[in-house]
Formats: sequence, C-alpha cells, structure tokens
Amino acid sequence: MNTHKTIAIKQLDNPNLITNATPFHDRAQRQVDDAVMRKAVAKAQDLIGGNRARIMAELEDPEGWRDRAMQIRNYVLENLDALLYQLTENVTRNGGHVFFAKTKEEATQYILSVCQAKNAKKVVKSKSMVTEEIGMNHALEAQGIEVLETDLGEYILQVAHDKPSHVVVPAIHKDRVQIREALNKEIGYDGPDTPEEMTRYVREYLRPSFLDADVGVTGCNFAVAETGSICLVTNEGNARMVTTLPKTHIAVMGMERIAPTFEDVDVLITMLARSAVGARLTGYNTWLTGPREAHQVDGPEDFHLVILDNGRSDILGSAFKEILRCIRCGACMNTCPCYREIGGHGYGSIYPGPLGVVLTPLLGGYEKHKDLPYVCTLCTACDSVCPVKIPLSKLILKHRQAEVDLGLRPAAERWATEFFGYVNGHPGLWDKAVKVGAVAATFPKEGKVPFAPGPIGKWTEKRDVPVSDGEAFRVWFKTHQAQLKTAKE
Repeated sequence: MNTHKTIAIKQLDNPNLITNATPFHDRAQRQVDDAVMRKAVAKAQDLIGGNRARIMAELEDPEGWRDRAMQIRNYVLENLDALLYQLTENVTRNGGHVFFAKTKEEATQYILSVCQAKNAKKVVKSKSMVTEEIGMNHALEAQGIEVLETDLGEYILQVAHDKPSHVVVPAIHKDRVQIREALNKEIGYDGPDTPEEMTRYVREYLRPSFLDADVGVTGCNFAVAETGSICLVTNEGNARMVTTLPKTHIAVMGMERIAPTFEDVDVLITMLARSAVGARLTGYNTWLTGPREAHQVDGPEDFHLVILDNGRSDILGSAFKEILRCIRCGACMNTCPCYREIGGHGYGSIYPGPLGVVLTPLLGGYEKHKDLPYVCTLCTACDSVCPVKIPLSKLILKHRQAEVDLGLRPAAERWATEFFGYVNGHPGLWDKAVKVGAVAATFPKEGKVPFAPGPIGKWTEKRDVPVSDGEAFRVWFKTHQAQLKTAKE
C-alpha cells in the first residue's frame, strides 16, 4: 500500500490546531498587508538568526553537535516504548501519577478531572504548545475554571485575545504599541510603551495569582527516562512559581519528548538554547522530580504527568517519522522566507513555519491543511539550521506527493502537470513548444502580460515579466555554436 495514502487515512481531525479558518490565500494576503507584523518578524528573524550563527560558531564542531543531537533523538524514536515504560516507572516511584492520553479529548478530560477533584477555581500555566494543541484552556474555561497564562508573551496574547505565532516567541508578530494598547484595555496599564515598564506592571499584576492558584500546568521540554524528571527550559522565572506554589502540578508532554539520560539532555538543551534564541543557555533550566517529599518545604503536594499521543503513534510508523525528532526550537521559522512574509498566523495552525508545514497535515488532516505543503520555496534553509537535522524540505515534498496520490490537488493543476509531462516527454513537440513560447514571451508590455488567468495572474500581479526578443534559447545556442565554429576556422 502507498505509504502516503496510509498516513492520510489515519490523520486526525483536530480543530484545536487551527488558529484561523479563513481560506489560505485570503489569510496570507491579510498577513502580507500587515506592515507591523512583517516588520516585527523580519527584525526578529535577523536578530535571532544572527545570534544563532555567532553562538553556534563558538562550538568547536557545530556539525558534530547536530549529529549527536540527531542520534539521541533517533535513539529515542527507535526505543520509545521502552523509554516510556522506564519514565513511567520512575515517575510513579517518585510519587507522581502518569496518564497516557491516546487523544486530545482524553488528555483534556484527565486534566479537567484532576482540577475538579481539587475543587480548582484558578489554574496558572507556563508556556506550552502541546496544551494549545489539545485546547486545554478552552476545555477548562468551559467548566468555569479560570486559566491564566503566566509566560509574558502568552499573557500578552491572552489579554489581546490572540493566538501564538511562533513556538518560542509567541507574540513575535506584535510591536510595543500594540502590546501597550492591549494591556491598557484589559488590565488598565497607563504607562509608557517601554518593555521594562510594561514587564514590571505585568509582573506585579500576575504575582498574586501564583499564590491563590489551585493548580499549576506546564509543558515539558524533555522528560528524563532514567530518573523520571521533567525539564523546563525558559527565559522567565514564572514557570518555577507555576510548579512550586500551587499544591498540584500537571505537566503535559508529547510522547516523543524524552531524553534517555541527563547526559543526553545536556546535549539537547545546549542545541535548543543556541538554536532557539542564539544563547549559550536559557535563563532558567528547571528540573522537577515528582511531588515534594515530607522533609521538603517547596514544591507541589501532587504531581501528574500527562503523556499525549494524538496521532504521534501513526507518524512514528510512517514516512514522516523524522519530524518527531523536533525539539521545538523554532530555528526553521527564524530562517524561513515564507514565514518572514506571512508570519505565523498565515499558516492557520498553532504550529507555523516549516515545522507546521510538515506536522500540521499529519495531526489535522490534508483536507483542512492541503495548502500548507505549498507554503515553501524548497530553499532548504530550514534543513541547514535544524539542530537535530530533520530533512524538512524532503518531508514537505513527500506531502506534495501524497496530496497528488490522494487526488487532492485542483483538476486544472493536474491537467497542466500532465500536459507539461507529455510535451516534455516528446522532444520534437517540446522543441516546437519552446519556439512558440519564445514568440509568446514578446507579448508582455512594460513587464505586464495582457492575459494571465488563475494562478498565473496571481504570480504576475506582483512581478514584472522579462520581455523576450522572440528567439528561443535553443535557437540562439545553435546559432552561437555555429558562429564560434566559423570563427575558429
């Protein structure tokens, strides 16, 4: 059976992945027209990309580090069942609880059940893409439980009623003026739009919530199988208050986010920090091993680890397995020319950029995300910066092939491709077509074509078409060769 077709059949319908249900081309156009977003994203890409290049160059053998990180992640995927068992045993031995969620509904229902058992009225959480994936906030709020984001970027988006547009820098698309407006409208901030003052105000505003929250929820950058510990990598200290002040801590992780040992984590967080923000190490690297013990003062009384599948098992057995190596550093987004133009929201998914182009159709299905594999120039820039060497461009091509195999591409596109293939496969016909094309290329006036239907019109709308002199290259080349031969004689 065709591998791509098998994948497509097993895909899930996950509405939580969608941040904007507007058709792709309309969504992308709106993003292209957003000057603030484009300026903010371009500035961030240049800054983070430059920092990454400098900090990676400090390593004696950057490619060797990437190879080692790739090997660790491959080992995890090849031994995932054993490592999950080891992790579960150690978390349980440490006094924690482990729940395996096959679907996003099972995950949110378990989290809700824990909160209800604790009579929780308020939940504080740190930044977590996997909780966005399962729609945790909405599920808890629907039952009357307040959920408060405490990561600065996520909190800004929460008060602005917006969605993350980057896996590391969620509010990358906003400038300080927009942030100030949101804070003023929602929480009464009336100070200047300087980052320092706005951060100070939010810090003071959020601080009481850590003290009266009933449950703290975090993601998990890596779970260490050998000890049952979870690792949180952040640039703010809020995650530590989320995990220590509430009496109950719930960590949610994708099933693949495991590191076998602390020695392996050392390699992975080194590559994560350098790739994500161009830093040798993030501000806070937090290690948590179960609930607090009787002799300890700090920490939660109860710890729960939710391990999410949500389609990952199907991906693990597919041609797209390598995407599960991802450590969510965002480096592919920081270098992608398409992301630079349409930002994260242009992808219509909580996972944007090259990562989202590959992962979102697998988690959410081709029907809703069939345009994503074509939001790519195949420049391979993402391949060169991925710290775990995921061949993103090749996986994107596999998606395109799968869509063709499944008959999801427009009929006109299929006909045009088949026609091109037929002409290209017949040299005599191809030669005539090239000559006709050369004559047709004389029709544009001042770079504009008189008739450009469908996608051709969209393409030429923003581009000037070169004007030809009517001579095909093959004709020119044959004439040029004859002239050179005559000159030599």
